[in-house]
Amino acid sequence: MSGKRFQGERLKSARQLRGLTLTALAEQTGISKQSISQYESGETRPEHERGFRLASALNVPYDFFLSEDTYKTETPTTYFRSLASSTKLARSKESIKLEYVAKIYEALEQYIDFPLLNLPAVNYSGGYNIYDDSDCEKMYSELEEIALMVRKHWQLGLEPIRDLQYLLESNGIVVTGFETDTESIDAFSQRTRICGEQICFIAVDQGRKPEGRIRFDLAHELAHLLIHPWSDNLDLLSREEFKTREFEANVFASAFLLPRESFGKDVQAYPTDLQYYLWMKKKWRSSIQSMIYRANQLHYISNSQFQYLMRQVSKNGWRKKEPDDTPYFLGENIFQGAIDLLLSEHILTVNGLLNLFGDYGVGLYPGEIEELLHLSKGTLEPEGTAQIVSLRREQ
Repeated sequence: MSGKRFQGERLKSARQLRGLTLTALAEQTGISKQSISQYESGETRPEHERGFRLASALNVPYDFFLSEDTYKTETPTTYFRSLASSTKLARSKESIKLEYVAKIYEALEQYIDFPLLNLPAVNYSGGYNIYDDSDCEKMYSELEEIALMVRKHWQLGLEPIRDLQYLLESNGIVVTGFETDTESIDAFSQRTRICGEQICFIAVDQGRKPEGRIRFDLAHELAHLLIHPWSDNLDLLSREEFKTREFEANVFASAFLLPRESFGKDVQAYPTDLQYYLWMKKKWRSSIQSMIYRANQLHYISNSQFQYLMRQVSKNGWRKKEPDDTPYFLGENIFQGAIDLLLSEHILTVNGLLNLFGDYGVGLYPGEIEELLHLSKGTLEPEGTAQIVSLRREQ
């Protein structure tokens, strides 16, 4: 390890990854808050024993602190669903995860041709007052047009989208799933620059929510990628400004997943029949509640009918769990495909992959990298030692 030095920024990154404050890490390690702050800023370096103590508390290999971030990703901001109710510490933790995913993507690009980003150029005027009915109608109309533009750009027609994850990935948007520690974060997205190239990432919290909710989250984050500015510091937005952006993303998601023309033809048959919505749920792979909202927005049901249906949803206990709802997990993603390809073609070994990721600043334990990339368990299981003895054979 000669020539390697303790990198303070790596300590800060690991602390944020674990969602710990300086005070919490100090309590876990017995090292003062002031000392840890100085280690992170690079003012001083910890003694060897203290470095190991920090690595143990943060559950990272000690080498993690010694690898310099040679490859830099640029991430101006991250859009989070439920930003208002989530803490800055929780958001930092999830944002760091996506930065690591971006670094691994950059590492794999040396060997893999990933799909190119294929998003239509969208010019959304915005600036609508969501509390004004007339303004809302204008906003609905503009976002309807944008949703149709995206469907046309991706040659989808107006039918239900069968596999939204595959659709996004095939158009250059990297999709991954995390199991977050908080219910206040549903999903988040980033536009990241890697060596001047823009890469879009969407991450969803999985393991608790049904398919309809996950698909809506994916479409909601797609809206942020398409229509909202990425140079803003979201912490500086007022509560109302953030609420407006979330509302706009919800409107787009609804219009994208449930097109006015085709969904409208379906829903107008029995717009006030809950059992009919249960049938449509299987076809459109959307929640009953999101379809009721959409039916109201398209004026197939009145406000009073909408309120009646939502009361029935509550009476049936469907607010939190609808019929046929089971926890939904994303399918195999592009990272699984890329790594399987490299291993099966003997381009890299598992150890070679782990060393490659370490070179790009992601020297985490294999199991955690599997979680970050949404890989099958055991994909990065370190190889065992090769057998050097064999049975004696008769001459």
